[in-house]
Amino acid sequence: MAQHFVRTGWSSRSSSWHGYEVETSWCQLEVEPIEGPDILLNGVVDPQHFDELGGVLHRLGLSYSLELYKEDDTLVREMHV
Repeated sequence: MAQHFVRTGWSSRSSSWHGYEVETSWCQLEVEPIEGPDILLNGVVDPQHFDELGGVLHRLGLSYSLELYKEDDTLVREMHV
């Protein structure tokens, strides 16, 4: 999965035996495989680029759910595709 982000200009590095960290100037994500075909992405995104992250995932052909929280754990936005 990380190689797909790299092809779109993101940087990537190994973060565990199976996980990777991918990042760009406005987002840093941990990519962790979980059971089955799903992949867990968690990290930090500049709120101004929330829709752009959705666009990146869409262009990669992924179905996804994104949630954006404030520092106090209040849900700000959701996106499901």
